[in-house]
Parts: sequence; C-alpha cells; structure tokens
Amino acid sequence: MGQKTHPFGLRLGITEAHKSRWYAPKALYGELLVEDEKIRKWLDKRLNRRPPNAAVSDIHIERTREELKIIVKTARPGLVIGPKGAEVERMTEELQYMTGRKVAISIIEIKNSDLDAKLVAESVAEQLSKRSSFRRAVKMKVDASMTAGAKGCKVRIAGRLGGAELARMLEVKQGSLPLSTLQANVDYGTAEAKTTYGVIGVKCWIYKGMYTTERTEEESNAAGGRARARGRK
Repeated sequence: MGQKTHPFGLRLGITEAHKSRWYAPKALYGELLVEDEKIRKWLDKRLNRRPPNAAVSDIHIERTREELKIIVKTARPGLVIGPKGAEVERMTEELQYMTGRKVAISIIEIKNSDLDAKLVAESVAEQLSKRSSFRRAVKMKVDASMTAGAKGCKVRIAGRLGGAELARMLEVKQGSLPLSTLQANVDYGTAEAKTTYGVIGVKCWIYKGMYTTERTEEESNAAGGRARARGRK
C-alpha cells in the first residue's frame, strides 16, 4: 500500500515555515486558531471566489500582543490593493471589526503564477467549471509549468470527468518529483471545480529544485552538538 503524506506537512519545521506564526496561552489557543481559519476563509471568499479573481495563493498570519499581521501572496497585487489602496483599507477596517484587534495587511507579489501549485490547481478548476476539455486543460497547465522553469510537475483530477456516469481519475506528470526527499522544494496545492454534474477535485505538485544547502552558523553548531551527544552515548 502507498503511504501518502502531505508535501507541506512533511517538510514543516525542516525546510518550510508555519503559515500561522504566533504563541498563545492554553486558554486562548483554540479561540485564536478558529479566528485564523475564519480570516483565511473570509479573504479567500472575497478575493478568489468573486470576479475579478485576485489569484491569492497563500495567507500567512503573524500575531503580537497588540497587532494582527496578515501577509497575502498574490499574482495580481493591483486587484488586492485597489485604486490608491482603497481596497486594502476597506479590508483592514472589516477585519478589525471582525476580530476586534489592530490589523495590518501586507502584500507579496508572486512573479510567476505557473510556478505556484495552488494557482495552477485553481486555473485547471476554473477551466473545468467552464466545461472545457479536461485532458487539454491539464496537459496545457503542466506544459506551462515546465516551460516556466519547474523541474517536475504533476496534476491529478478526479470526479465525474466530462460528465461521465462513473467517477474516475486522470493524472498528467512531467519531469521528476522526489516527494520523499525533505531537501526538495515541492509545492502542493488543491482546488475544487464545481460543475453541473458534481465536484471535481484538482491536486497539483510542482518540484522547483533542491533547497540551498547553505546553513547558518547557529544551525551548524546545533547539528554538531547533536552529533557529539550521539557520540557520547
């Protein structure tokens, strides 16, 4: 049996950072966790689920005692910011009202949307919702990712493809995908295409190459300390 694991979860704390970065006492932890999820759903609904699509791929949340900082990664920063920053100001006000905290929103631009797994999956899902040929849609996005400089790309769709009576799965893969290698930079994203005959799930993996092997002096010292401790045992 294949033992599958989430590419992001596998690398969390090793080469990937947490998407929510804050500490809280035990009594507050649950409340803040639910608040984080509520913020992410609200922003996704506002920016990604209504036209014009702002192509937001990731939302990171940082908290201090006084402030809530939201980092939005998007391929279309102009749509998120709005004319003269009006849209960001409106969102900040609404989030402050929703959370009761001081909110700061910062925006990071994604230079190439074909190298972002979440945006590739969303693009395939959008084409499937418009009833375009599913084989062509998947193949074109995989080709586009490889052309953009990915070392490997895999897109898998599952559901009632083309309105078929029986649900099935289609997978298109190009290049290499070392999913078990912790040092490999594998981006993973999912999306759902809501069609008239049901939901079609889209998964995307993009391999961008190895993380740099340069380590800070602190990390090297920590690794050396662990090695010496093992030697004493």
